Amino acid sequence: MFETSVLIAQTVSISAIAAWLATGVYDNIRYPENNELYTAQVMSIERMRQEYPEEYARIAHRAINTRSIQRAAFKLVVIAELLTCLVLFAGVLGLLMAMIGTGSVETGRSLALLGATMFTGVWAGFLVVGNYFCYWFCHEGAQFTHYQMTLWGMANIILLAAV
Repeated sequence: MFETSVLIAQTVSISAIAAWLATGVYDNIRYPENNELYTAQVMSIERMRQEYPEEYARIAHRAINTRSIQRAAFKLVVIAELLTCLVLFAGVLGLLMAMIGTGSVETGRSLALLGATMFTGVWAGFLVVGNYFCYWFCHEGAQFTHYQMTLWGMANIILLAAV
């Protein structure tokens, strides 16, 4: 009974991050201008230049103002998110198959753990890259979201690996 309950909890938890990320991937593919311009703004350190010119002067050499590089970086992120979604949904499917007895629990958990690790990596990557561009100066909301998503991914890793 306990094993089944844990498996249900893992399935629901992985399903939630898969669905959440799938929504983001859909929006990034369907409406790329929403996040692509925001990503470019972080990479160009635009807001910091306007609001904190003295601090910006110290790190201005980090700014990436080339639109083709900014667009390529955004596309790379969308590809990473899409691959992560696919692995997460494979994990959900594997866990569901394990629950109904048509698949291995170990396989389901392994796929889900890989997906959760990739999810965590995407958001931790935003934190690291954002730190390089000093986004805590003017993009605190984004930094907070990235931190929360990193924690959500880590919580899933713990839930999957602790059994």
